[in-house]
Formats: sequence, C-alpha cells, structure tokens
Amino acid sequence: MSAFARLCAASAATVLVLAGCSSGDSAAPAPEQKGWNDENVTFVADGLTIHGSYRHDAAAPKGPAALLISESGNTDRNGDNAVAGPVGNMRQLADYLSGKNIASLRYDKVGTGATGIGPYAANPASVGSSVYTTGAKAAIRFLAEQPGSAAEALSVFALGEGTVHAMQLAADTGGPRIQALGLLQPLSGRYLDMITNRVNTSVAADVKSGAKTQAQADEVIAAWDKAVDEARTKGTVPAQLPEGLSAVLNPTNVKAVVEADAVDPIALAKRIPAGTPVLLSCSDVDSQAFCDAEKPLIEALGQTALTVVELKGVNHVLRDDPTDNVANYAKQDPISPQLTAALDVFVAKLTAKGG
Repeated sequence: MSAFARLCAASAATVLVLAGCSSGDSAAPAPEQKGWNDENVTFVADGLTIHGSYRHDAAAPKGPAALLISESGNTDRNGDNAVAGPVGNMRQLADYLSGKNIASLRYDKVGTGATGIGPYAANPASVGSSVYTTGAKAAIRFLAEQPGSAAEALSVFALGEGTVHAMQLAADTGGPRIQALGLLQPLSGRYLDMITNRVNTSVAADVKSGAKTQAQADEVIAAWDKAVDEARTKGTVPAQLPEGLSAVLNPTNVKAVVEADAVDPIALAKRIPAGTPVLLSCSDVDSQAFCDAEKPLIEALGQTALTVVELKGVNHVLRDDPTDNVANYAKQDPISPQLTAALDVFVAKLTAKGG
C-alpha cells in the first residue's frame, strides 16, 4: 500500500462523517469490576436523545468523574468505528478509570450506536461540528448532575478530534467547571490544514518510493488544494477527488468538515484557565499526532499545568503498534502501558481532589 493510500485509510477512519453507524454493540455492558458497572443512560441535546454508558459504583461515596469523548465522526461510545471496526479503546479507558475509583460517562455521538441520527434524518448533511459540541456540553451537564459526581473533580478525556470539544468545555465559563483535561493524540491545528499537511507528506513519500511521478503528485496536490479552497469559501466540494480523498471530503460531510475546520485548537488552548492540569499525549508513529506537530499546541497550553507524554511505537488508538495501521485498530490489545503509567500519576491527583 502506498503512503497516500494509507493516508486516505487513516483519514477516513477519523473524518467527520455520518455514513453509517458504528460496528460495535454499544449497549453491551462492560464486565463487572468491584461493584462498578455500566448503566445505560440518556440525555437530550437540542432535540437529539443521546445514549451513553455511565460507569459508576452506586454504593461508592461522591467522588471524581470523567467525561470520555471519542474520536471524530462515526465513532461510538466505545471507540468503535464503521471504518476501523470494534476498536473498544474508550471502553478500556472507562475500565481503567473505574479501577482508579473514577466514574465516567461515554456516549454515542450523533449518527452512531443507539443514538442514531434522530431529528437529522431528513437532512444528514446539516450535522456539523456544532452538533457534536452541543452533545458534549449536554453530556458534561448530565455527568455533573449525577449524585456520585463531585463538582470540584470533573475531568474530560478525549481522543483525536474529540479533544477540540474537550477544550471547548474547559474554556466554557457558562458550563460545569472542568478541573482537568486528558488530551490524547489531539488535533493540533485547523482540520483541513492538518489533512493538507498529510496529503503533502504522503504524496512526497510516494514520489520518493516510485509509486508516483512528480507530475502525478502535483495533480493530486492541486486537486486537493482547490477542493479545500472551495470548501472554505463556498461550502461546497467536487463530487469526486483523486485517489480516495473523497472519503475525507465530500458533499455529504462538507458542512461538518468546514465547521470543524473553522475551530482553531491553538486559540482554544489559550482560553483554558491557567493552572488547569492537562495531560497531552503524542506519538512518534501516529501520523495524526506526531510529537513535532503538537509543538504549537503544547506552546499554546503554556498557562496550564501541562504534562506531555511522548509515546514510542503507540498508534492512534492508544495501543502498542509501530505500524499505526488502521487494519490493526480493532485488535483487542490493551491500552499501551506507556500511557497508563502516565495516567497513573495524572489521575492520582484527581482522586485526591475528589476523595
């Protein structure tokens, strides 16, 4: 597989789309763990009934609680994705947190799992980034209202593009106060700029390997650049783009992509209250969150109490896999011990605050 083909596969797994529901069984409860169980819950966000799993111990005293936000697009409460398959990493993160006496809420975003598309069925293309943000805001309010949640110890852990919504919650002075953030493999720049950088890098690799001529590479880059300009200026996009890029940007998802692209993670990071504990992970093999690419976001988080974890050989779904191949995302390997070791230190502070 060429570098460009791998780019398209990875981008399709995380792009903002509503083309189908998640592949996993979102309603299946996690295994029991010392009284900690998943309770199927619902809450409403602007007319959409959102289904989720509230993982808690009903007999436990009030304590810290965390909202988990999955990757972008058609990724459900468990991290399962219609493209990548039953990934299950967010369910594993909930299991990890309950082992640390932290309750959690994870949920099926619009277009996935039990939530489905709801009132947007008549016009799926109307679903944009703001719908996902509204869902996240409703979720954190629901979590804050639970009797077992300590208001002084609410945190948000998010993966990939989900970190944008996590930072929006932290910067929102009108919602529940977020005491800590886990930004796992975060989006570090405007959405379409990130994809453009990947296109340029991947096409260059194909030229170097002989998979493409320079003329072919130039055609792909020109077509993509033109599509990005059209999306940003007109809100439309060509029906077909070369070599699989229509999986990333197409007439069905252009509204969502343009809304996501309008949000600047760097600007959001600067709005997070000073002193907020933040854990940011990046990886030397994750093409969506290379550590070098995260440097502007890391700098923008300078006012926070920031911990940066540079993972080695860890893929985008938080597991040890130096190939970062989308075909391996659904393997039921554990979350990387490199990450859990960092989480051990980070969540110990949350437990102390909420205990």
